[in-house]
This record gives sequence, C-alpha cells and structure tokens, in this order.
Amino acid sequence: MADLLTAPPALPGQFAFFFDLDGTLAEIKPHPDQVSIPESVLKTVYALSQMNEGALALISGRSMAELDKLARPYRFPLAGVHGAERRDIHDNTHIVSLPDELIQTLHAQLAAALEHLPGTELEAKGMAFALHYRQAPQYEEAVLRLARNVADEHPQLALQPGKCVVEIKPKGINKGEAIAAFMASAPFSGRTPVFIGDDLTDEAGFSVVNQAGGISVKVGPGETKAGWRLGSVAAVWQWITDIANQQQLQIAQHNGGNQYESLSRHL
Repeated sequence: MADLLTAPPALPGQFAFFFDLDGTLAEIKPHPDQVSIPESVLKTVYALSQMNEGALALISGRSMAELDKLARPYRFPLAGVHGAERRDIHDNTHIVSLPDELIQTLHAQLAAALEHLPGTELEAKGMAFALHYRQAPQYEEAVLRLARNVADEHPQLALQPGKCVVEIKPKGINKGEAIAAFMASAPFSGRTPVFIGDDLTDEAGFSVVNQAGGISVKVGPGETKAGWRLGSVAAVWQWITDIANQQQLQIAQHNGGNQYESLSRHL
C-alpha cells in the first residue's frame, strides 16, 4: 500500500470489530506493565460491542489474562498471544500449547542467554516467549540472532518480530488466523471485519481482513498491507468515538426516538 493513506471511512452497515491493544487502544509505554486504556475509551469500545451484538474482540500479543485485566470491568472475546489463546463470546477457550519439557528447556536457554544482554527482558507466556529490547536497543541484532537460532533448532516454532520485541511462538499462529476463526461463527459471521493495529504482528490480520473485503487500518507510519491509516492512538480514540456516535444515532432514528447522547464528551 502507498504510504499516504486517508482516514478510514464512516461505517454504515453490519461490522465486526477487532482491535490490537498496545499502540492502538493504548499508548505504548517503556514497560508493558505501565500500559493502560483510558476509562472513556473502554466505555466507547463496550458501546460498540453492545451496538454490534457482541461482534468485537481484542487481538493482541498479550495473554488473555493481561487483556482481561486491562479491559476491566468489561469482558470481551479475546485472542491472546497472537491467537495461541482464544476465547469466544460463549466463554469457550481454545489453546495451542507446547510440550512442558520444551517450554522448560526454552525458558532456561533464553534466560541464560539474555543475562549477557543487560536491559533486555524475557517474558514467558506459557506457549510463547517474548524477548524485549526496548530498554537496550543496542542489542537488537543479538536478540534477533538468538531468537532465530532457537527457532531453527525447533521446527514447531516460528518468529514474530514486533516493535522492540521478537516473539518465539508455535508455528501457524498469527492474528490473521485468529480473526478468521472468530469470523467463522456468530456473532461475527456474516459481518464485514474491521481490524485496527499498529505493528508487524498485525499484518497477517490486515491480509485476512482485506481478503474478506473488510476495512484494515494501520496506526502510525510504516509500510503496511492495510488499506487505511490513522496517525496516532489519539486518532483511533476519536475515530471509534465517531463510529459509536454514528451507530447510536442510526439506532435512535430506527427506533423513532430522540434519545441520543454523544459519546464525544467522554474523550
């Protein structure tokens, strides 16, 4: 896609929404534990979910436990660890796992290697490992080389590069597959998918959404397969508020009522 893309369009119709979290619904912070979603944004996301029969999911590299914590007090369908964990609207969970022995071996190997790279951090996610180097960018090549070597040793593993992080995860797991799985069942099926993300990890999701004739939105600069672009997290907040307001107005008009309260005042 071209670098200069316009803001995504207004959305009349039946849509299914998928949101990345870090860098999309929440500003990126120096450490993942510092990230939060503003209460006003969570209210808007929940309103969108309610107005679209629950066809809204969070799709993230974070674990589902982390996503639930960040989304409190609301509870959404989720895909965590890039889709290795998934929870549908009926609270059914779908987990892709690795053998316990392999997980223990990888944890020990990666932890020992990163001890020699001060400022890097190992995040164990159960069935995946994230190697962070945001606090030590000088070790980017060393971290990527370590991850490649580990993945090459184990054919069931694959790499997922991201912003100042590289993840080692089960092969065949990505956000595109997670979105496709959601779209195969209610309340998502039959709707047009909308996916908003900011990172390399989101490109597989953009591809699936594009193939389905949906709306793919890249947040921030960089080459992308997405068809639309928003410049910042703040622009995402404003756009989803505009969409929620539009849908509220359509519902009010359909019901023949005048009870319409704009969500814009929340932001």
